[in-house]
Amino acid sequence: MTTDTLFTLGDPIADEKAPRGPVEDRWTTRKFEAKLVNPANKRKKKIIIIGTGLAGGSAGATLGEAGYHVIQFCFQDSPRRAHSIAAQGGINAAKNYRNDGDSVHRLFYDTVKGGDFRARESNVHRLAEISTQIIDQCVAQGVPFAREYGGLLDNRSFGGTQVSRTFYARGQTGQQLLLGAYQALMRQVDAGNVELHARHEMLDLIMQDGRARGVIVRDLMTGEVKSYTADAVVLASGGYGNVYFLSTNAMGSNVTATWRAHKHGAYFANPCYTQIHPTCIPYSGEHQSKLTLMSESLRNDGRVWVPKAVGDKRDPNDIPEGERDYYLERIYPSFGNLVPRDIASRAAKNVCDEGRGVGPGGQGVYLDFADAIKRLGRKTVEAKYGNLFEMYERITGENPYEVPMRIYPAVHYTMGGLWVDYDLQSNIPGLFVIGEANFSDHGANRLGASALMQGLADGYFVLPTGLGDYLARNTGLDEVSDTAVSEAQERVRSQIDRLLSIDGDRTVDSFHRELGRVMWEYCGMERTEEGLRKALELIPALREEFWTRVKVTGVGEELNKELEKAGRVADFLELAELMCVDALHRAESCGGHFRAESQDEDGEAKRDDENFSYVAAWEWGGQGTPVLHQEALEFEYVKPAQRSYK
Repeated sequence: MTTDTLFTLGDPIADEKAPRGPVEDRWTTRKFEAKLVNPANKRKKKIIIIGTGLAGGSAGATLGEAGYHVIQFCFQDSPRRAHSIAAQGGINAAKNYRNDGDSVHRLFYDTVKGGDFRARESNVHRLAEISTQIIDQCVAQGVPFAREYGGLLDNRSFGGTQVSRTFYARGQTGQQLLLGAYQALMRQVDAGNVELHARHEMLDLIMQDGRARGVIVRDLMTGEVKSYTADAVVLASGGYGNVYFLSTNAMGSNVTATWRAHKHGAYFANPCYTQIHPTCIPYSGEHQSKLTLMSESLRNDGRVWVPKAVGDKRDPNDIPEGERDYYLERIYPSFGNLVPRDIASRAAKNVCDEGRGVGPGGQGVYLDFADAIKRLGRKTVEAKYGNLFEMYERITGENPYEVPMRIYPAVHYTMGGLWVDYDLQSNIPGLFVIGEANFSDHGANRLGASALMQGLADGYFVLPTGLGDYLARNTGLDEVSDTAVSEAQERVRSQIDRLLSIDGDRTVDSFHRELGRVMWEYCGMERTEEGLRKALELIPALREEFWTRVKVTGVGEELNKELEKAGRVADFLELAELMCVDALHRAESCGGHFRAESQDEDGEAKRDDENFSYVAAWEWGGQGTPVLHQEALEFEYVKPAQRSYK
């Protein structure tokens, strides 16, 4: 089995929407060139949005405020339960309140470099520009950001930067930002501009004349399969980290919305770019169904270390300072504990592989606040991180004010997603993709506190321009035919019936857990050609077994959690194979994608710009036959170089 037999090479693609000219002028140029929809006509346009997190919630609020008729769905019982609420540490913006050298250009530079030169310059610069507007928008909504004594909004540092540009609300930043978007969204629901459907899950896309014209959803309370049509569809359904089973994602987070769109022809870009977060509570046993994130903001004041000696099992407070290895500070003196996530994660794995890990199984490192408490005082540390310390103690039974936290890397975020152009439109006309569901801004590694920035930038500021341009240029769309709707409904009902009819002897969770083990082992923090080829033997076999042995209890016309999970795991089993094909074909290391065969003498990721400076956009070609389209990346302002945080 060679990589040549795993896929076929398609025609190259390009982002035709990004303007040329100076990078700092491109967003302004695009906004001016985009056609507009006048207010009277906006009322006649229907837009479907899938998801109500930061990207979806802000999009629904903004489009409703603009006068469009929005039909919005979430599978939670309330938009407030979207997974964005779990984000802890902060949101980046180039306000430069600290006067420490920050600027839009520096945020642009840090993001391109942090993504290991695998992101588009145009998109990243736009994100940096909009970052300052996001903060103003959220403050106006009443988001309670932390403030300094003088009244200015406070900032702290995150990995991959040497300036303080992260705005925060203790360790609850995602929750507070989501509540701001939620309030704005519910205002539009009350005004009648947004039609909100909670506890509904998208299961297919309605296509007509090659365009996205609606969705098929299942009412998760009654099991009823319903259809909704519109002039355009927006996917804001989040990432696919739960393909690993154990991740920091909410249990319900899934790939189904984007994967079903992919099977209609939407390109899936860079699926192997997954982020391992270095600051998570270590795995403790088979009873676990998810992992818990501890905010990256903790690395501002916490120091990461392990014992210098292999097998040192002493209590951490009994290990003298001279017998501790503050390995991030030692290896990366310029950035220390604030190196980017991919680098911090691999460094933790390396010291644990050396036998110097701590805790059960040696799969952990210490995050120690003793110095911070001594320097700042316990009350100051409590004010900054109190709720995070409380969460850690509730889960582990250990008091981090008295003993160091134990942390270890875990799957957290996915930089890959559906391919979109500068307008956030996929290659399917009328299908827009925002937030973590698209691939567009982070390259091969996302810097901390940039997920919230991208989600709100897409929803509040970017989507309205591109979507309006599409609607203004496509005013004569036909009514969606009954045939297009019935065909989509039949596809959904057919899969539901198939899942219910198998009546096998294995649970859905057992398949999901086994898939997660394969993915973590062979397509996790470190990938090898041998391991990826092994995964590409195991995953198709597991998928075949799923469709003959899975047991889904209950019926389709009722609340059925097992049926929900089964549909999602079926999609994960297909996505996982594409992720491994993508990781195998990309014979370089970059960001979160670390190929053991491609590293320098210091064990750092070694890119191959000559052969892999492109976006890998995969087209569905049927099971096991993906088609690779390459979008060449150009760097005019941030020249690719070997990343160094030393």
